Amino acid sequence: MLAGTLKAMTDEIRMLPKAYHDAVEHWQRHNFPEYPQLTERWQQYFPKDAEFCLCARLEKDMPTEIQVGDRKGQPKALAPKELDKEAAEQLLMIVRAQASTEFGSIQQHHGTFERANDPQDQTWVLRVMAEELRHGYQMIHLLTSADWSKWTDTKPQDMVEEILSMQTGSHVLAAFNLEYDSFGDSIAFAAFIDRVGKYQLTMQKVNTYAPMAASMPPMLREEAFHLAAGVIPMRRWMEAAARDRNATMDVPTIQKMCAKWYGRGLEMFGDERGGATNVKLGLKDLTNREAQDLYIAECGKMLDDINTRFVRARLAHLSRDDADKAYARIKDGKTVEGIRRDDLLRLPDRRFFRRRGEPAFQMIGHDGEQFTDVEEYIAHVLAHLPEAYRASIDVKHWIEMQRKVSRGEIELKKAINSMPRLARVGGACPCSKSVRWVMDVPEGTSGGGERLNP
Repeated sequence: MLAGTLKAMTDEIRMLPKAYHDAVEHWQRHNFPEYPQLTERWQQYFPKDAEFCLCARLEKDMPTEIQVGDRKGQPKALAPKELDKEAAEQLLMIVRAQASTEFGSIQQHHGTFERANDPQDQTWVLRVMAEELRHGYQMIHLLTSADWSKWTDTKPQDMVEEILSMQTGSHVLAAFNLEYDSFGDSIAFAAFIDRVGKYQLTMQKVNTYAPMAASMPPMLREEAFHLAAGVIPMRRWMEAAARDRNATMDVPTIQKMCAKWYGRGLEMFGDERGGATNVKLGLKDLTNREAQDLYIAECGKMLDDINTRFVRARLAHLSRDDADKAYARIKDGKTVEGIRRDDLLRLPDRRFFRRRGEPAFQMIGHDGEQFTDVEEYIAHVLAHLPEAYRASIDVKHWIEMQRKVSRGEIELKKAINSMPRLARVGGACPCSKSVRWVMDVPEGTSGGGERLNP
């Protein structure tokens, strides 16, 4: 982490204009009230790292020529007006979606933040939330630090207001519209969904719009910590489950959390058949399927690492090398000292419980089984999901759509595009029904700035 800290010190730091900076802080007070605790805990938990900064960071010395696509070798765009129309419009959608994920994940983590059993786990998630806030700030900087009027009639203040008014249930991507059932969701989310974020940011390091490309490396350095905030607690859970067969976080519980989030992570890459346009336009360097395949392989390695910890802890009388060899045999289907493959974590089939993309609403089981009876399939899926999640509006909506698709009562495209009606308790910002995120106050007073839309 020290190398990352030193690198961060060389980033170009930028701040939003006061109205927009105040808008983000206003959002934070109402959606992320835990934020001030980060300063109180920083030196105890992150003494070697530079203090957190709510700012935009741009990597210096990035490539100045387009790296992929039809215009490879030409100068990158330094201003939106230099982009092609299609690239500019696509990029605006990407930035909006990215901003939505950053603020949306904070709202999700907030719901179970106080339910953490381990103070370190809670503090790590607190840092993740703060860095997601900075990433959202970074996206707002991209929208407000340049003139996009050539490509959109939407004013910057209206784009910002739209982003900051989103609540759980109205975000762009489905994974950020799921309520957490427990603090365990914060951990599984970091392991699976933040891993998708790593891929999205990595793909956009080549972006033809230079400020977007320069925004990626600082975000990626922080994303690495987010992955650790998911994987390291999961390792501990599996080691504890190996030692204590009555552990609260047993293997079946962890497995069901994996099943809840893995499919949503796969869907964040977009339809498996798409993404070529983004590569052609120089916005990303991988198609959706290429990136998703790499993600699946990496998730498999993650579970191998976590499962290895379980086997080492359960077979503590063996050397590390012998325990690792035992895991390899177990993974191949053999039973070793009472441990079977089904006793360990495994990735669901990539087509399991999918609502978007190429496999949407196909009746494929957790381990690749094919179903012909929709009620049998629904029962199968429910058996692999956490109990609290099974009772959610999200799952009930999926059941309704799965039945209709299977019976030919709704077109597949309509089912894919449908979303459950979710409403977060408390609704929008309590300060204003019109969702103006910064209130008018006299100059020199505290608590706000200017209206974004006077």
